[in-house]
Amino acid sequence: MQLGTGSFGATANYTHRFSTKSHGRIAARIGSTALELELGGGRKISEFSTIRMLYTVGIQGIFWKFELHRGGQKLIVPVLLSRHLNPIFATGAFVVPTSLYFVLKRFVVKPFYLKREKQKASENMDKTLVQVQEARTAAKKAQQLLQNVANRKRSRQLETGGLVVTKALYGSRKALKNRNQIEEVKDEVASQIIDVTLPLNFLVSDSGQLKLHEGVKKSGIMGFCDPCPGESKQLYVEYTFDGSNFEVIVDDLDELLIPQESHRIC
Repeated sequence: MQLGTGSFGATANYTHRFSTKSHGRIAARIGSTALELELGGGRKISEFSTIRMLYTVGIQGIFWKFELHRGGQKLIVPVLLSRHLNPIFATGAFVVPTSLYFVLKRFVVKPFYLKREKQKASENMDKTLVQVQEARTAAKKAQQLLQNVANRKRSRQLETGGLVVTKALYGSRKALKNRNQIEEVKDEVASQIIDVTLPLNFLVSDSGQLKLHEGVKKSGIMGFCDPCPGESKQLYVEYTFDGSNFEVIVDDLDELLIPQESHRIC
């Protein structure tokens, strides 16, 4: 708010972040020399740069504003569309660029970014191919060492109705979203997922609990490996306890503590 001997004014604005890169903004100004409403949004295009387009309607007319923010600098290009507040023109000035934005985003920008991300993932996979193959081989050998003890623990828990891990997958967050399409996880680098059912059964305590501590990368657990270096990873677990089925998914550095009632499958 601003108060003075010859003028007064008040401004309010709200910014909503749709993601780490895009946001929407609404602002209103009222005072002795201004009465306007501003709508728009922006997107981060690099580490230090953000672009924004705003639609402004008020007593001074109808405007489009194009802004470029880079570091501590700001470049604003206002475009006066009309000095008269014609309702039909005002509506069209808002609807046309908004519709154009969503059409471009749906059919041009989003496919471009998805294609670029896929290309980057493929390039990263090619660079780390040998590393991942060696890590998978080491994880497989470690699981063979754990197999006898893990199977004994699993049989003991089955007899008492305790905790049994029936399926556990560790790997790329994106790949795990499509886990229902994966019938069997093999030692293929392209899958970006590794089956860790056996090592998790090995880690089940005699009391029928399993705990993985917070802040520790799960790729360092014996029988695990990093199947997709540089990618965001998660751990998905299906398990049974006391005759009921449960499932849970946690981020790489999050704590895993099972069983929990909140994981029960309805």
